[in-house]
Amino acid sequence: MHIPDGYLSPQTCLVLAGAAAPVCRHALQRVRRETGDRGVPALALGAAFAFTVQMLNVPVPDGTTAHATGAALAAVALGPWAAAVALTVTLVLQALVFADGGSLALGANVWNMAILEPFAAYWVYRLLAGRRADSRRRAWAAAAGAYAGINLAALATAVELGLQPLLFRGPDGTPLYAPYPLAVAVPAMTYAHLLVAGPLEALVTGLALAYLARTGYVLHGDGAVASAAGPMGSRGSGAAKVSRGRSWWLVGAAFLAAPLGLLAGGTAWGEWGPAELQARLGYVPAGLARLADAWRGLLPDYAVPGLAQGSGLTPVLWTV
Repeated sequence: MHIPDGYLSPQTCLVLAGAAAPVCRHALQRVRRETGDRGVPALALGAAFAFTVQMLNVPVPDGTTAHATGAALAAVALGPWAAAVALTVTLVLQALVFADGGSLALGANVWNMAILEPFAAYWVYRLLAGRRADSRRRAWAAAAGAYAGINLAALATAVELGLQPLLFRGPDGTPLYAPYPLAVAVPAMTYAHLLVAGPLEALVTGLALAYLARTGYVLHGDGAVASAAGPMGSRGSGAAKVSRGRSWWLVGAAFLAAPLGLLAGGTAWGEWGPAELQARLGYVPAGLARLADAWRGLLPDYAVPGLAQGSGLTPVLWTV
């Protein structure tokens, strides 16, 4: 779901960045106002979990791959505004350091995965869980919210990509940016997320929240934990300071499982590089070719500089 550079026109990137920027600014101000510096550990935890869970690639039957995002769990545990901040940090890190998702398309990716997805997941969760739900109902509600959130984000991504050949074509009539129209982009993206990434996101979110419920703790933005579920900054009757080490087990488990992403071959749909598009289409859209290498990242494709293929040490830290 990480849109690379070149797939969206500069105009589209500007519009989506303009839409995302004020939301992110408001989210940051709100988190600062409600929790101050006390919220930093919880935000770091949310960003770290999102980063690691996005390494878990799973194969899609059409030969591509997909992954969960961690947005729903962040929204349920921290609240949607804090989740927006945490996911934005994750996406900025991925784009600028690892070139996973375009730098020019960063605003689009933030809009889809750091704004639409966590807010949709949170409100579905709140609707289904109610105010006095038991832990089992909260876990199922969070799983349903996760499924809805990731599929909304996937649909938004598909529409953004599918509109490109309709709006931007070269003099010869070929698409300048993303080459696949809505009739192709929407079914392809929704297929992968309805059948694979959505269930994976629901499973990860439901199990993680069930774990937190069994231990009696739900994260809060002040670096404390409370026994009552609620968004970041809320207070439960059983609020108490405890070690945050228990919560880092979630991140540790995701981190240890991240190499499993190496088992899933293929590239996520709509994230092909120019060479792959040339092989698939027989041409590379002119605008895409021009913008594809706008930013190569400090460690592109999660590769360690200086390690060559075939040296016995893989240069890839993780595959995404």
